[in-house]
Amino acid sequence: MRSPSRSLLIFPVLLIIGGILSFVGSASAGPRSQLKLSSTPAYQRPGPDPTIYPPSQSDTGAQIYWGMCQDCHGDQGQGMTAEWRSAFAPDYQDCWASGCHGEDSPENSFLIPETGAPALAGPGALPRFLTAFELGSYIQKSMPLSPAGSITPDQAWELTAFLLTLNNNDLNQFTLSGKNSAAIPIHRSVTIPESEYPGTLILALVLFLAAVGIGRGITRKITAGKKNGRENFYHHLHAPKIPAEQARFKFTLGAGGLAIFFSLVLLITGALEMYYYTPSPEGAAASIQAITYLVPYGNLVRNLHYWSAQLLVIAVMVHLLRVILTGAYAPPRRFNYILGVILLVLVLLLDFTGYVLRWDEGIRWALVVGTNLVKTIPGIGDGLYLFLIGGAEPGLAALTRFYSWHIYGLTLAVAGITAWHIFKVRRDGGISAPPSPRGEILEKIPRSKLVQNEVLAMLISGGILLLLSVFIPAPIEQPITGTGGLIGNSRAPWFFLWVQETLQWGNPFFWGILLPLIAVFILALLPYVLPNAREEELGRWFPRGNRVAQILGILIITLIFTLTIIGWMR
Repeated sequence: MRSPSRSLLIFPVLLIIGGILSFVGSASAGPRSQLKLSSTPAYQRPGPDPTIYPPSQSDTGAQIYWGMCQDCHGDQGQGMTAEWRSAFAPDYQDCWASGCHGEDSPENSFLIPETGAPALAGPGALPRFLTAFELGSYIQKSMPLSPAGSITPDQAWELTAFLLTLNNNDLNQFTLSGKNSAAIPIHRSVTIPESEYPGTLILALVLFLAAVGIGRGITRKITAGKKNGRENFYHHLHAPKIPAEQARFKFTLGAGGLAIFFSLVLLITGALEMYYYTPSPEGAAASIQAITYLVPYGNLVRNLHYWSAQLLVIAVMVHLLRVILTGAYAPPRRFNYILGVILLVLVLLLDFTGYVLRWDEGIRWALVVGTNLVKTIPGIGDGLYLFLIGGAEPGLAALTRFYSWHIYGLTLAVAGITAWHIFKVRRDGGISAPPSPRGEILEKIPRSKLVQNEVLAMLISGGILLLLSVFIPAPIEQPITGTGGLIGNSRAPWFFLWVQETLQWGNPFFWGILLPLIAVFILALLPYVLPNAREEELGRWFPRGNRVAQILGILIITLIFTLTIIGWMR
């Protein structure tokens, strides 16, 4: 008989292959652009050739600087000093007096300020900028003087990288962009962490070895009256004996145990992120970028946190659907089913508040539209909006409240109701199963074997989670920069895409607030207003007793799934 642990080989093998391939190439935090110079300046001194091929972002920025910026700011960023002006042709040394850049100047020239252009390198240079994002955004918006804002975003980041090099802040092969530059300070150097793949491969190996050990443990026979070690607290969360048929994966889908596992991953990774996250409009997006690009293994931790949150939503949805399609909410489990519906709503809100905490351009649309939906509630909309946002528009108060709800309010509520939910499973007699036929005894397994199966499932899902975290990074955009036009995407998070689609159908209160509430209430009332599965039908899929509830649940889930796919494709 083949050991079940062999099926786990695919996860570490794929991860190791991916790690080896990733070592071959160099990491890059953003795209490179081709060198495109704008208007030719009045005087140009050629710069040195790049020292590295292909040229780094800083090398490309140096070429742009020497072709576009050095006339005003000096060949070494020293500013328009008298010594630098002396290198100009006589007619250009006193431009504001001679009028060569005045009213009769050639096209594409500009008036040089009499105070001269400021220094860009050396002590006291660039005092108005704290981060590379601030500097790059200013260059893109205001430079060159004429026509202002004529350079491309890529050129702005290349110039920013060169100016950092002039100020002894060389980032080597790190490529600046709007998605990472807010984490890079101007006036002090930072160290870019080495590759995360070695540590990730070690973690994958540990998971693999643990899975092999658990797999071997499952194959051992557990004889009556003999235990493999002392049972711990986790064992006692389960009933002493579990019906074998209903304990199989094909019945439970493992969704409940996986939801607990993903919650634990969220708790651990979230606690690590709290050490670096800054809950303020000015620092939130920058701290997320710092976690992603500057903190050792911060990118891995953030990706694990993001993907475990998405998988938690899926696991809770699958668990709820499984309960409906097996009729497992029949008395005495009706109230515990209500707790499960409440948990689904809380998990969605927990995911949304964590999504907003990025505070970058990628979340602005969802934040503005989502919070303004609250205003459409008759009578209490404005007051509820003020309670959620803390002001006329999202700002420091809104971010503080979302942070508090995410870290304390919703997290504690989910933890408390989850514990209550698990307790009710034990109190209600464990997993739903039919009564034993007269004169027969249903086959049962000890809880120690069920625990082994659950741990094995967690290790497998941990391998999948690790693969997702290594190869598909969590989304990140540039920081929100005021109330201007939308820069990031105008799409809600995937679990609310169906609500975004319904908003196009008419009244926002009905389609955005009332319809989701109706769907939740319908799901919650299924065991109370519709027939339930009979006792002898429990423990299998699609019992006849609650067929109407099954059809209604499938219709609701199908509608939500279809609208989500349409929103995603749109």
